[in-house]
Amino acid sequence: MEFTGAHILSITQFERADIERIFRVADNMEPYAQRKRVTRVLEGAILGNMFFEPSTRTRVSFGAAFNLLGGEVRETTGFKSSAISKGESLYDTARVLSGYSDVICMRHPEAGSVAEFAAASRVPVINGGDGPNEHPSQALLDLYTIRKELADRGRTVDGLRIAMIGDLKYGRTVHSLCKLLCLFDRVQVTLVAPQELAMPGYVVEQMREAGVEVTISDDLLHGIGHVDIAYSTRIQEERFASKDEANLYRGRFRLNQAIYTQYCEPNTVIMHPLPRDSRADANELDNDLNHNPNLAIFRQADNGVLVRMALFALILDVADQVDAHARDVNWYRGGR
Repeated sequence: MEFTGAHILSITQFERADIERIFRVADNMEPYAQRKRVTRVLEGAILGNMFFEPSTRTRVSFGAAFNLLGGEVRETTGFKSSAISKGESLYDTARVLSGYSDVICMRHPEAGSVAEFAAASRVPVINGGDGPNEHPSQALLDLYTIRKELADRGRTVDGLRIAMIGDLKYGRTVHSLCKLLCLFDRVQVTLVAPQELAMPGYVVEQMREAGVEVTISDDLLHGIGHVDIAYSTRIQEERFASKDEANLYRGRFRLNQAIYTQYCEPNTVIMHPLPRDSRADANELDNDLNHNPNLAIFRQADNGVLVRMALFALILDVADQVDAHARDVNWYRGGR
């Protein structure tokens, strides 16, 4: 694809060569993300961060990524702080705010809403999550994490064995990741969920048509037995009609150190898009996994900054200029 000036709305936009290009640029961002170097390549540029659903990692990491490239961030959080609460349309909002920004990241609770906004925007728009539909930058950082974790074991994404566990019906992160895995060879995906929260059929069909070997199960212990990655998701409480309905499924697929030791292969990598629900009745990834070296959830979150820096650099056409605007840091960096 042509990245310069492009909207990033769906994983379906990408071919495998595009993914490899993003990851090459992300690799080059590491000294800046780790604050070993500073670049001002986007000095004067403005990111409009528009988040109409709660977010910590996505919102802050998009902002941090833009800041690390030298740009500035303006944020709108929640409907109440936006003119949308007064009846303004997405079209009008897009026409106005794209005049104040050079690129916009948007999260919205309705599927297709970000694409509708992008159609009216005068600047590139990145989908930060549109309801239960897609979350393309999360899928990219997930795959980037998988690639790095497997590389440490002398493996590549081709031939990957992965179990996706939990709320697969409403979990937009796994929807996007499944679509992304269709670009690779000999991939095996085990979908572990209660029948009521199963992966949407169209996603399963798309994977099978692409040659992905898909197994569907509601048995956690069997599902995690022979995989390279165990990817857990939380129950998407905000997508249910009521909290009581969500509670029917909360805590159904818990992974702790004892289960990991007994049922997983020794080097199985544990991933989660975060936030993990650590409440006692949920606790999908137990705190006793925190010292397991194969728990990659915090490396996964760190990788989000690298990937989002790469997207900004490619969309704004500065990927080959980053080092020319760089210098060493002059402050204490802590124990990174």
